[in-house]
Amino acid sequence: MTGRDETPRVVTFHLWGVRPAAVPRAVARMARDRRPLRRCPGLHFAKLLGTGAGRTFGPRDADPRHWAVLASWSSVEAAEAFDAGRLVRGWDGLAEERLRVTMRPLASRGTWSGARPFGDPRPSPYVGAVAAVTRARIAPAHWLRFWRAVPPVAADLHRGGGVRMALGIGEAPVGFQGTFSLWSSEKALRDFAHRRGPHVDVVRRTAEVGWYAEELFARFAVLSLDGTFAGRAP
Repeated sequence: MTGRDETPRVVTFHLWGVRPAAVPRAVARMARDRRPLRRCPGLHFAKLLGTGAGRTFGPRDADPRHWAVLASWSSVEAAEAFDAGRLVRGWDGLAEERLRVTMRPLASRGTWSGARPFGDPRPSPYVGAVAAVTRARIAPAHWLRFWRAVPPVAADLHRGGGVRMALGIGEAPVGFQGTFSLWSSEKALRDFAHRRGPHVDVVRRTAEVGWYAEELFARFAVLSLDGTFAGRAP
């Protein structure tokens, strides 16, 4: 694995929808694939992730039929080798659908597991579809207040203009929470993040309450998108 604070050349997000009968094997792969993933040549940073609806960020949001890998790479060739490799083929064998998003970091603020997985990209003009990743480790003392604040923001996100897909991602049922979303443009994402009431209110309260022990927000240019999520192409 390369230096985890460098800006990667490319970031990939693989999302698999597995058949109901394959859920136990998917859960097993989440544990079994950690070491092989870390050993992939050219890997910059990676997380195996469960997913959910992202409406309450509690255990009842969990979606046992969708699983993901978010990874950043030192080269396009390394990302392509991973996509053709044994780990991805194993997940493909369990899946009834797959979505693959290839991205380039546009901006990143904060840390994940003490690292800056998407580096510090230089600002540059970009026109086109974008993706966003948010991730927070919630301080246990603030779990209840956080969960109460989430539903209005989640409802606004799912009905917001310009959002093409949004789901919750997490390393654990509680405490380690995030989102992955696709947007038609940077403007649509900025309007949600900085101008729409529920999210702006949560940002303000975050500064006042300090309910995150660690947080990260990253924005990406979408270079390619292939496959489906929940039966449709985002």
